[in-house]
Amino acid sequence: MKLIYLLLFMGLALPVSAQQEVGITSVADTEITNFNLYPNPAYNNVVYITTKNNAVKDISVFDVFGKVVLTDRMRTNALDISRLVPGVYVIQVVENKKTMRRKLVVK
Repeated sequence: MKLIYLLLFMGLALPVSAQQEVGITSVADTEITNFNLYPNPAYNNVVYITTKNNAVKDISVFDVFGKVVLTDRMRTNALDISRLVPGVYVIQVVENKKTMRRKLVVK
């Protein structure tokens, strides 16, 4: 009897799949080249973000709950973070349709 249940279970479990096909995308195609975020941890009211192109960047800063706490469009490489309280954040930088996310620590 156990053998029958095992065969039924195996027969029903094999054709079922929860995986979804995902296209192959190179990391180099989606990330910003020569991305630098400094100083990190940040002790002052400014962090600097540089990239290879140094083009206009759209910035979003998220708190640990995923709430957007700061947005900005950077034309230079300096970002004013004086409105952020000390803590851990995730900073998202979008430049020329490429995105980078990094952890930012504000002390």
